[in-house]
Amino acid sequence: MNPSMFKPFFCFFCLVSSICVAQPQGLTPQQQFARDIYKELIEINTTDTPLGNVTTAAEAMASRFRAAGFPAEDVHVLGPVANKHNLVVRLHGRADGNEKDKPILFIAHLDVVEALKQDWSPNLDPFKLTELDGYFYGRGTTDVKEGDTFLVTSFVRLKREGWTPSRDLILALTADEEGGDHNGIQWLLANHRELIDAEYCVNTDAGDFETQKGKRLLLGMETSEKNYADFLLEVRSSGGHSSRPVKDNAIYHLAAGLNRLAAFDFPVELNQTTRTFFERTASLQDPHTAADFRAVAKNPNDRAAVARLSQSPYFNAMLRTTCVATRLSGGHANNALPQTARANVNCRMLPSDSLQQVQDTIRKVLADDRITVSVVGDAVPAPASELRPALMKKLEELSAKLYGGIPVVPVMDTGASDGKYLRIGGIPTYGVPGAFADVDDERAHGKDERLGANDFYEGVEFYYLFIKSLAGE
Repeated sequence: MNPSMFKPFFCFFCLVSSICVAQPQGLTPQQQFARDIYKELIEINTTDTPLGNVTTAAEAMASRFRAAGFPAEDVHVLGPVANKHNLVVRLHGRADGNEKDKPILFIAHLDVVEALKQDWSPNLDPFKLTELDGYFYGRGTTDVKEGDTFLVTSFVRLKREGWTPSRDLILALTADEEGGDHNGIQWLLANHRELIDAEYCVNTDAGDFETQKGKRLLLGMETSEKNYADFLLEVRSSGGHSSRPVKDNAIYHLAAGLNRLAAFDFPVELNQTTRTFFERTASLQDPHTAADFRAVAKNPNDRAAVARLSQSPYFNAMLRTTCVATRLSGGHANNALPQTARANVNCRMLPSDSLQQVQDTIRKVLADDRITVSVVGDAVPAPASELRPALMKKLEELSAKLYGGIPVVPVMDTGASDGKYLRIGGIPTYGVPGAFADVDDERAHGKDERLGANDFYEGVEFYYLFIKSLAGE
């Protein structure tokens, strides 16, 4: 969207913070509608705390859908507990559409990570949408209430325009993606799969639309995620009095094993997504890094290229499974030999690695039978989603139309999203965020979370066009 369409903002004196606050002027009706939704969502506390309530946000959006003409039977607000309801909305396709075409599902989560006002800058309240110096500030502005807004705005706009897709489109705004006890997409899959069953899913909370120093770099479509797993490393001993130490010390056993693990690197393994990532983004790197990208894409066993790339935590995480110690405890008294020593090791596994493979590798590297290795919690791995050429083509067409043809790149996220549960459930999922973010200004989950105002409005238009392109034939 052309930035020239925005008329200059005016400033007024703010008695509370003595700052100049930009007020929206000259917005199109669609932009104003999107801004109103964004503001409403940001200002509803949806944290997993006594003050948070996802249901309030779900009901607020449901009211907007009903007002736009969606039948009551196509708007569902439901969930396992009173304050953790999800919203599922269906836009029906043409009666003459191909019956074999299953719906397309679009998802975003409504919950956000806790934010304390005293931790933010004095002029900012995490649960108030503040527009300042070309940015929107507030908890969830980038994770992921902008995605909620893109989807709600697009579905309502398409309904009001009387547009009918070639197949059913489903929107699901869910609870507890950010770590609560009632994950919405899991609950819907287990209890109401008929409401969200689809040929594939588009997830606004994954992938990367990257900018750096004001330059747009790429559209990253997420096709897979590394799988999260925690392992408990534990050594037990009979202990004794510290005045008569023995060599068989639980802490020493564990420490020596952890040192061996720290020195170990899992083997490099590229998949369809990561190989394509290195091939397609080489031209965006400096000459030396570009050469290493091309070398490792051609030969993952190129030790020199791998060694150089592995110095970057991000590139290293793209190349291999990683395991790192994150917590440590041991002993029970200052004057007693330890009877137990424990460590948590957090692993982010490539989609091709199994839990058993990683567990066996850790045991081998520790090289000490006294150290037991057990899985913590539920760690079901998710498969990667195969590249979808038709989806890539739609993104490439929009890139040419909107962004000058910057490359569309498949990416593997090193973190986790609700796409994991859909992939486990047999629904291929692709992360398409819609809004550009600066790679050097990552604030999700942190202080003064923000999104560029122009990036927000361009994301609104992108998703409207993207949805129409996917189901417009």
